[in-house]
Amino acid sequence: MERHTPTPDNPWLALRNLTPARIALGRTGISLPTGAQLDFQYAHAQARDAVHLPFDHAGLRQQLRDRGRDSLLLHSAASDRHQYLQRPDLGRRLHQDSVQALREHAQANPGGVDLAIVVADGLSALAVHRHTLPFLSRFEEQAAADGWTSAPVLLVEQGRVAVADEVGELLGARMTVMLIGERPGLSSPDSLGLYFTYAPKVGLTDAYRNCISNVRLEGLSYGMAAHRLLYLMREACRRQLSGVNLKDEAEVHSIDSEGSTGKTGNFLLGDG
Repeated sequence: MERHTPTPDNPWLALRNLTPARIALGRTGISLPTGAQLDFQYAHAQARDAVHLPFDHAGLRQQLRDRGRDSLLLHSAASDRHQYLQRPDLGRRLHQDSVQALREHAQANPGGVDLAIVVADGLSALAVHRHTLPFLSRFEEQAAADGWTSAPVLLVEQGRVAVADEVGELLGARMTVMLIGERPGLSSPDSLGLYFTYAPKVGLTDAYRNCISNVRLEGLSYGMAAHRLLYLMREACRRQLSGVNLKDEAEVHSIDSEGSTGKTGNFLLGDG
């Protein structure tokens, strides 16, 4: 008589439908199954590719131009990708040619602006390529309705978050928002981060910035990210600050509240 070995019940299997985390992968002897190992290697390769993918600034500038949006191309003090990865400090400052270009732009457009939008490749140009235009479409529509003025979109090759401080200071902007490719994870090679700073100037630390992370189709939606950023902008102007002293208390519609009650609140703060 043929004997069948029963498959052991694994309560973790149901959770695999709820998260991209690598759980309930199973095993073959003391090792991972071949399929799970190949999936891991594929995800690792995607993350490495995202870090080294060249910034298609020409394509992004054309897309902005098609939307009637001006842009300026700048470069950090890091000369190439290798130096950018080895010297984070150089990615935080502009090349002298870019400094001069911004000074000339500021002289031709005196008076400053409310907001400078800076886009940098960061550690994932893939994220910038995929999500910059869809996010800006949602954000700038709402920002224009609020009456915010902005400079041309500033594209920075080999840029890190703090380079936006120098850009904002040179332009005389009240606020900056940096759109940058975040460090790729094994399930998120295309995560876009937003870093908001009030009264930007060279030398500020991360304590003076607010971060909105994981903007992508599988993470925080473009609309929700725009809603949170606009809240931070309004509160920053009212309170004259940003960073650790400015909390994100924007009201959002929860899944449960979009039914008959219409209740709103911040999921980070509990019922509100």
